[in-house]
Amino acid sequence: DVIHCHGWFASLVPIYVKKSYKDNPLFTDSKVVISLYDEEFTEDFHPDFPKKIKYDGITVKDLAYFKKPNYVSLMKMAVDHSDGIILGDKNINKEVKGYAEKSGKPVLAYQEMERYIDAFSGFYDKVLEEVPVASR
Repeated sequence: DVIHCHGWFASLVPIYVKKSYKDNPLFTDSKVVISLYDEEFTEDFHPDFPKKIKYDGITVKDLAYFKKPNYVSLMKMAVDHSDGIILGDKNINKEVKGYAEKSGKPVLAYQEMERYIDAFSGFYDKVLEEVPVASR
């Protein structure tokens, strides 16, 4: 199964699937893909944000991204807990895009409207076949 998360609003799903629900039979073999978009916001989250998202299986170390809780740190966490990344817009925050491209995970470049369905399908196949980085 592929769980495809779109943008910052779904960016907590990867860590919950990979950490909190990793032993749940529904998610054990699931792969997570995050799509990144041109949706950056500049306001910081409340300083208590890391405490509010902590859940079973998520450690203080997992939340180290949030020395400055903002859009960039949230998306970096999503990238790190995803199995694949799709660049869903031509213009994406440069720091987040660079982080994704250096992650060592499969990254699908931006696809025009007439190509994206076939491109996504092929990308899902690649992610499903990919051996997890920790297992290499």
